[in-house]
Amino acid sequence: MAPDASDALAVREKVQNFLNAARTGNLDILKKLAQLLDDGKGLAQTVADIKDANKRGALHFAAREGQTEVCKYLLEELKMDVNIKDEDGDTPLTHAARQGHTGTAKYLVDRGADPSIPSELGTTALHHSAGIGDIELLKVLLAKGVNVDLQSDAGTPLIWAAGHAQKDSVKVLLEHNADPNVKTEDDITPLLSAVAAGSLACLELLIKAGATVNVTAGGATPLHIAADGGSPEIINCLLQAGADPNATDEDGFKPIQVAAARGNRVAVEILFPVTSPHADIPEWSVHGILQYMQHETGRKEEENEVPKDSNQLKDIASPKQDVPEFQVSVEAKKKAAEAKARGDDAFRRKDFMAAVDAYTQAIDFDPSDATLLSNRSLCWIRLGQADHALADAKACKALRPDWPKAWYREGAALRLLQKFEEAANAFYEGVRLSPENMELVTAFREAVEAGRKFHGTQQPKS
Repeated sequence: MAPDASDALAVREKVQNFLNAARTGNLDILKKLAQLLDDGKGLAQTVADIKDANKRGALHFAAREGQTEVCKYLLEELKMDVNIKDEDGDTPLTHAARQGHTGTAKYLVDRGADPSIPSELGTTALHHSAGIGDIELLKVLLAKGVNVDLQSDAGTPLIWAAGHAQKDSVKVLLEHNADPNVKTEDDITPLLSAVAAGSLACLELLIKAGATVNVTAGGATPLHIAADGGSPEIINCLLQAGADPNATDEDGFKPIQVAAARGNRVAVEILFPVTSPHADIPEWSVHGILQYMQHETGRKEEENEVPKDSNQLKDIASPKQDVPEFQVSVEAKKKAAEAKARGDDAFRRKDFMAAVDAYTQAIDFDPSDATLLSNRSLCWIRLGQADHALADAKACKALRPDWPKAWYREGAALRLLQKFEEAANAFYEGVRLSPENMELVTAFREAVEAGRKFHGTQQPKS
């Protein structure tokens, strides 16, 4: 190996070890490596310049892992900027709050960390502390005078708290005058988020605070969402609060029809006495509604089935019945893991084509690993190859249909293809599997909004 290349590798290894020392809290090694890496700029500047591919430095890693002593050294001895941002716009405080490191987060606040600094998505430490239910930190941040209704791409801290079923966070935020009827750009409210998360406790708190039950987002009311979920307690709570059982969604369905389509008999029984008869349903009874909606749902599914010879991706994207027959040897799994590691490394370097090649090798060794298909799908997305991304996402979903990330990958590919309605449907299925996953919730909302804007621009001019 050439001397220059050897030197570069040695420096790279020291940088990795330095950041790892910050992550693990090994202050002695961190100080020694900082001295070795100093090229004359001074220790403080040298340490400030050491970052990974995501522009995360020692302070980000120390905060993320709750290494308060490392944070003290970096801030008090080296005078680093406590509000330094990484590539995603996250500060050390945001990292600490997201991981629930309350002590470290409080120390950063004491050292001047600004709790109101948003990431690229608008999220702050307040959002994260509310979302994970870190009440101690939540109160500290609110005591600093942070706006309780800070907006982000996925809503305010109250929407986050309700969407993560964090009853105590909801209570604290409401006590600090959070708006119970605040909306996102997609009309999502805290109450809608609580219903989607299946949290009766959060729902009751919001209703008591004056949250409106008859709101609509994406064409559905909270009662439609509750009917789809089937929780008798949440349905009854909404009805007692004045929810309209005769409101219709974008498909013209009342909540009772949504419940019946899902086969939720208990929900149908609760809604039946308060719902006006629907002209299209010949027998207006619990049994008749269930039978009619089940028949209609089955008929529409048959109409939407794609003929076997009309979709070239089907054989590639749906290997569910074939893959379980593969007997993957221990040696093959080992080689797949090695190839995956190369793919992960290439992805971190943003060499997405090299990552695709490595993940492809890994899939060849172990075609039963859905994670490999998910990773390769993401690489295709980054390369702008939506068709390939969709094929991998569908194959991933066929292997693990109950994995929210598989639905997320499919939605992302469909969104790139500007098939916004299909993308929204994929994201929605992911949300149903993981209601607390704000990444999926946000993606669903964005797909719905993008579809509306897209179709608006496609309208013929009069």
